[in-house]
Amino acid sequence: MSAEYRTLEQPSQAVLREKMSKFIAFAMPVSSSEEARERIARIANEYHDARHVCWAYMIGAGGLEFQSNDNGEPSGTAGKPILGQIRSAGLTYLAIAVVRYFGGIKLGTSGLISAYREAARLAIEAGTVVTLYETSSVAFTFPYLAMNDVMRMVKESEAAIVSQTFDNSCAMTLSIRSDRAHALAERIAGISGTSVTGITPTS
Repeated sequence: MSAEYRTLEQPSQAVLREKMSKFIAFAMPVSSSEEARERIARIANEYHDARHVCWAYMIGAGGLEFQSNDNGEPSGTAGKPILGQIRSAGLTYLAIAVVRYFGGIKLGTSGLISAYREAARLAIEAGTVVTLYETSSVAFTFPYLAMNDVMRMVKESEAAIVSQTFDNSCAMTLSIRSDRAHALAERIAGISGTSVTGITPTS
């Protein structure tokens, strides 16, 4: 599976007014579901006087982890339309929270779906879409005598050095696109005296 994904570069927001109701939408790039829920909770706390704070998020390059919440609105009228906009924009690692201040006029089921969908769309539109890659760290040890071979391999792989320790026994941690991590580990293992100690997803 490709490690490439699209998300927003920075948080963005938009305001929609529909039949006296005010919808404030916040689109936030996040690195995990925990961060998504944390950011949503922060907005809910800040706008505690609002009638509803509905939300959705999607995580992972394949968009396989997602959740949505109607927060008191009729089932399926808020969270799903918000999630639908994240999906239709082809984005992930993104959370959207929509704050609603009720204006006294009921919108009905179709009106709510339309309003939450449009608020989410406007928030996405207000941001800048970027293409990024999920990364993993590859940690390994090697003898000092293998230094030249290791540094040549690092340069050829286009991996970034996260940390390094040089002594009689040396250690290094590299960061690389997740879909290239195992191939990199195999190349490292092919250098005499090296030992891969771990491959860890980092984003």
